Amino acid sequence: MIAMNFFRLVVVFITLFLCVSYTPVCSQASQDAYPDLLSDEFLDDDEFDEFDSEIEYVVRDPLEPMNRLFFQFNDKLYEWILKPVTNGYIWLVPRELRVDFGNFYFNLSMPIRLLNSLLQGNFHSSVTTLSRFVINSTIGVWGLVDVAALEFDMTPIRADFGQTLGKWGVGEGIYFCWPLFGPSNVRATAGLVVDAYTHPVPYFHDSRVLDLAYYTSNKLTTLSLNPDLYEDMKRFSLDPYISARQAFYEYRQAMIERN
Repeated sequence: MIAMNFFRLVVVFITLFLCVSYTPVCSQASQDAYPDLLSDEFLDDDEFDEFDSEIEYVVRDPLEPMNRLFFQFNDKLYEWILKPVTNGYIWLVPRELRVDFGNFYFNLSMPIRLLNSLLQGNFHSSVTTLSRFVINSTIGVWGLVDVAALEFDMTPIRADFGQTLGKWGVGEGIYFCWPLFGPSNVRATAGLVVDAYTHPVPYFHDSRVLDLAYYTSNKLTTLSLNPDLYEDMKRFSLDPYISARQAFYEYRQAMIERN
């Protein structure tokens, strides 16, 4: 267990070094990426509904042929597996209960948001994040009910390491569309790796099966709460690949520019 934790810390520091080293060749014009449709951050993101239409995003996508191939792979994966499983999950589990599950998963990942709020020097967000965790973990029955938002008007705080790197001035690098994970880039990928190793769940056990079960149920719950998101994006766009890529950049830019 100690050796595994040490290995995770080594990976985090190596990722940070590579990301910072890559900064000089990263484009500053397009600050980050379209949200992973299965990501935790896509729960109740009303705060990012509006983007500045006057901002021109220059996307560096030299690997577009490969990225389009992976996009098609993810699309077929969604159509053939994720969509049927999600529809079954929606039919089986009432929405109110799925919302509770989403609250639980969001509450459990609090250390990621707290750490990045501190790294960004946003102490108000840090206090809010910690206060929400204490309230929801106690009064909210281990986070199943978002009492902090319902009774104390403490809205959820979104913070991840990709956002932190953007606020530090690290460039986003080239665009990737990863199999399974979806739209990303160099900076967002580095942030995803660091966030994965700062999530508390893997440190409570050594079972990969439990890790897989946790992350699968988490993503399935998130997708079930936004079942029409991906379908609408495909339906109303001439080129879903371009639309997904652009939405990713605008979303991540909104996160980075947020105070």
